[in-house]
Amino acid sequence: MIHLKTLAISPDVQLRNLGWDWMLGQDTLPYLSNEAVIITPAQADTYYEAANELFEMFVAAGQHVIDENRFAELGIPENLIELIKLSWDDDRHIHLYGRFDLAGGVDGQPVKLIEFNADTATCLPETAVVQYAHLKANGLDESHQFNAVFETLTGQFEELLALNPDLQPTLLLSAMRGFPEDDANVALIGEAAREAGFEQEFDFIDAVEFSAEEGIFWQNPKNGEFEKLDFWFKLVPWETIAEEEPELTAILTEIVRKRLAVVLNPAYTLLFQSKYMLKILWEMYPDHPLLLQTDSQPLAGKACVEKVLFGREGANVRVLNADGSERQAVGGDYGHFPKIYQQYVEFPKDSAGHTYQAGVFYAGEACGLGFRRGELILDNGAGFVGHVVE
Repeated sequence: MIHLKTLAISPDVQLRNLGWDWMLGQDTLPYLSNEAVIITPAQADTYYEAANELFEMFVAAGQHVIDENRFAELGIPENLIELIKLSWDDDRHIHLYGRFDLAGGVDGQPVKLIEFNADTATCLPETAVVQYAHLKANGLDESHQFNAVFETLTGQFEELLALNPDLQPTLLLSAMRGFPEDDANVALIGEAAREAGFEQEFDFIDAVEFSAEEGIFWQNPKNGEFEKLDFWFKLVPWETIAEEEPELTAILTEIVRKRLAVVLNPAYTLLFQSKYMLKILWEMYPDHPLLLQTDSQPLAGKACVEKVLFGREGANVRVLNADGSERQAVGGDYGHFPKIYQQYVEFPKDSAGHTYQAGVFYAGEACGLGFRRGELILDNGAGFVGHVVE
């Protein structure tokens, strides 16, 4: 059973005091609960250790996919393979951050990997800032939270500067137009980069200029001139770029090959993002305590969850009973992708019957915890619930 603590005071004032007024937008606070999940220090340590171990396993699985040329099984677009290999083989292209979604971890339930949001993970502002501000507003200090997301992300940007001294510390951040939640995530990433010493600008991806000969450019609205930036962060899925913008994919391959820019997250992140990796991990680490059995066909005699390889936010998920009948399903835009089947596991529940999925951010190491709260399938209507370590 999930145990909750009510935090009476809203984080609004605290956010303003921290200078994070931009976090008070329409799309961030309304679905934040005034409750927090109570966890113990030992449980916080378990989440931390699980995410660190899982990342090492994903790296080993990524190397296996490359060595054995299993890209097609993962649904990797063919036009992205060269860029994946270029970024994988160059240690200067570090994975900036991602989020592990986990079942269990409380009430004696073992931690189990649900999936790794490795490429375009969201929930950063809620996890890094809003729940921290909520904690402070209620008179508690940071020792009562597993939350060093902002500091760890800043450290990743400092590492990027140290690894790439031949490039200018200029960062362009981009998202797709019309998604305010994405803009808040990108703004937080930009704040971390600025803290690390980057000059940073923002523009929507449709306004960015790309050249295979010269690099990545942003048009300064003050003087209309194009400025070259040596680092580009995109909150745009790699598979979307590869499928919808093949010309851009080819240009980005040349940009990386010629050291004209570093792209974040790197293209190899799509290996981690593909849910087929859950099957590869089970092949490599059968019966590992952090994993659930996963296959490319329904699991005989076992309840399982059908997922598409590149689905997001719970879209196109079906929960199947042990006899193969459908228990629940959610539609979506990703139905054309191949599917995998992961052993079903119960999420922890509170006294009202709501389910909870832990999200542990990873940025070079595990660095912060938050919870999504919803029903049987956690989709984009799920709420965010912070936590308190007691």
